[in-house]
Amino acid sequence: MENIAVYFIIFIIYSFLGWLVEVIDCSIIEKKIVNRGFLISPICPIYGCGAILITLVLTNYRDDWFVVFCMAVILCGILEYFTSWLMEKLFHARWWDYSKNKFNINGRVCLETMIPFGLLGLLIIYVLNPFFFNLIKMIPTNIANIISIILFIILITDIIISCKVISKVTSTVKKVSQENRKDNTNEIIAKVREILKTNWKGKRLLDAFPDLEAIKEKVKKVANDTAEKSKKAVEISKKAIEKGKEAANKKLEYNKKKNNKK
Repeated sequence: MENIAVYFIIFIIYSFLGWLVEVIDCSIIEKKIVNRGFLISPICPIYGCGAILITLVLTNYRDDWFVVFCMAVILCGILEYFTSWLMEKLFHARWWDYSKNKFNINGRVCLETMIPFGLLGLLIIYVLNPFFFNLIKMIPTNIANIISIILFIILITDIIISCKVISKVTSTVKKVSQENRKDNTNEIIAKVREILKTNWKGKRLLDAFPDLEAIKEKVKKVANDTAEKSKKAVEISKKAIEKGKEAANKKLEYNKKKNNKK
């Protein structure tokens, strides 16, 4: 329990630091304060996962900084790619897209972001980990366990609420699509944004992801689903018509044969 508690606290610390970096970076670009991240709490778990992965795998290689750098690039690149793929499968949404960047892989990772992962790995192994682990060791074990349990409960609660936010986007897109009966993606997105801004959780999502990739993907998905359903309906109608024609032809042939016999 002691090791689990310590590593979980480390996970939360790095998740917070990652969130802080994202907020600073996006706020500079947007020229306003942006509460970046998928979750409501001030954390980005992908950074925490990356830090823990680097710690567990690369600590034994700290005598060779070049190996640490290269393996950090590979490990974090794989983690970012897998996270992008998983979130897209779960929520049918792209939360980041590097398709416009050079040397990208399916828009999920790119060389521009992978190189900093190597530098981050060096920072974690040689500077941050020694500091944070020594700091946490100063906390009594019982208190560290209590802190980790409280943080875990907060994290799980946050994940549940955040997932409901995403489902809110899905239901809103479907509702707007049905009410407006429009094929114009941009018009649907504008209406969805207007509705979501009236809800603090929806506004939080829009502020965190100003490019609206999540909503765009969901609009496309709803449109594709609708098109697929229409296509199936047309196919069923065609089959029904064909069957009707076949039945009519058989009936006509039967009547002709019957009349010929007479």
